[in-house]
Amino acid sequence: MRGQMMDQPLLISALLKHAETYHGDTEIVSRTVEGPIHRYTYREAARRSRQLANALAGLGVKHGDAVGTLAWNGYRHYEIYFAVSGAGAICHTVNPRLFAEQISYIINHGEDQVLMFDLSFLPQVEQIAAELTTVRHFVLMTDKANMPRETSIDNLLCYEDLVNSHSDEYEWPEFDENTASSLCYTSGTTGNPKGVLYSHRSTVLHAFASSLPDSLDISAQACVMPVVPMFHVNGWGLPYSCTMNGAKLVLPGPKMDGVNLYELIESENVTMTAGVPTVWMMLLQHCQRNHLKIHGLKRVVIGGSAAPESMIDQLAEHGTEVRQLWGMTELSPCGTTSTPKFKHIGCDTPTLRQLQTKQGRPIYGVGIRIVDDGGKPLPHDGVAFGNLQVRGPWVLSRYFKRELDNSHTDDGWFNTGDVVTIDRDGYMKITDRTKDVIKSGGEWISSIELENILVGHPAVAEAAAIGVVHPKWDERPLMAVVLKPGASATRDELIGYYEGKIAKWWTPDDVVFLEELPHTATGKLQKMKLREMFKDYQWK
Repeated sequence: MRGQMMDQPLLISALLKHAETYHGDTEIVSRTVEGPIHRYTYREAARRSRQLANALAGLGVKHGDAVGTLAWNGYRHYEIYFAVSGAGAICHTVNPRLFAEQISYIINHGEDQVLMFDLSFLPQVEQIAAELTTVRHFVLMTDKANMPRETSIDNLLCYEDLVNSHSDEYEWPEFDENTASSLCYTSGTTGNPKGVLYSHRSTVLHAFASSLPDSLDISAQACVMPVVPMFHVNGWGLPYSCTMNGAKLVLPGPKMDGVNLYELIESENVTMTAGVPTVWMMLLQHCQRNHLKIHGLKRVVIGGSAAPESMIDQLAEHGTEVRQLWGMTELSPCGTTSTPKFKHIGCDTPTLRQLQTKQGRPIYGVGIRIVDDGGKPLPHDGVAFGNLQVRGPWVLSRYFKRELDNSHTDDGWFNTGDVVTIDRDGYMKITDRTKDVIKSGGEWISSIELENILVGHPAVAEAAAIGVVHPKWDERPLMAVVLKPGASATRDELIGYYEGKIAKWWTPDDVVFLEELPHTATGKLQKMKLREMFKDYQWK
């Protein structure tokens, strides 16, 4: 016997309709590429999204067509999110920080029919426009006053003229909730980027789960500033979860440095924000240099790489709680968060820090397990570590345009490439990426733990641990270090900093000092480049 409840599809357009109806006067604030701060409401955003949906239809965009974006976090990008998917097309967010060849590949592979882009990226698009074989229309996301006088792109369209020339009378269509909604490519370190094609159903379910108190905790009482770019895994889903709950939304645009982020946090009364550790390092350094206090910021969600304990302590001094988030493009992205349980209330600071430095426990909908190299499940005892596998309704079943690959097990689990432990309470801690773990004398050393300890040193801004070939031990850890401006430290001082914090045989054998570390387009350390730089390193 089937239940007798209404059968309504879970659609992204319904999120915006709800926000328009019940949170219509709540603000969306954007720092624009052109310079000024832009303010409007969910009601106005919904109206303009309908206008844009009509404009897309006028450009010949049909159900299932892809519309690409190269854009920062701003109100126009937000409108594209909802207009494109709401109309039944696919919103394809492209990472502008990638190489030109990668951007061309991604747009062509996604078969984008329209490309919309911020003023910042006009030179990049001009460079590759002739190579974009499927793009029929190029739209510059600005107003008439800021359109370029000269450009090599034929018939370049103005976003504001396009939107304003169409009616806001538009009925969002209804269709199957498993219809593709959005597309995002992983920026892999080898081979071409791989596409992850999300559905309306997976996106709405992810918005529900990520809004839960033990996850990102989004509500109508929150003012949320997603610093994580909207071109990266749908801004960790925050444009959807904030719209679902009617949270005030603050979009920082292209200026994601400590000065500008501090200004927005203070002026807009931001209560929650999210981004990678590099961003918060810049914010904290700005506050430290200028003797500033952060007011009202209740929570910082940190993902992309692990937050060191020193960063958690510094944010706590401002009254801000840190929540680690672990996820992947393939998970929409939220998988686990490091929120304490009831039994942890009243625990001392060291115990809470142990929880906060873990990547956390799964939110409902995500299943996790660890297996050995032979695929045998391992115990969740906090000691055994193995390869992390996940599954759930917002985890990809296969990569875009790839019928067969080795990303999944025969019983349907996705191989993440992370090496982790899981304790009895379900808290997961990443010890390394499979390709980054240091193997010394037949034993594994966690590069992540070595890095997190060393960035606790007052002189260290950034640190990366890599395994370098050793004549006796196969590999030994080498630390690549960037010092804070004006700070000094010696090799022996930094190696001595590990004493009493880890097993002696884990202690790095040497330290090299660099001006900067190589990062991927999404802010992650490029260990492959470091290993290439030091492949011929001679141990002293």
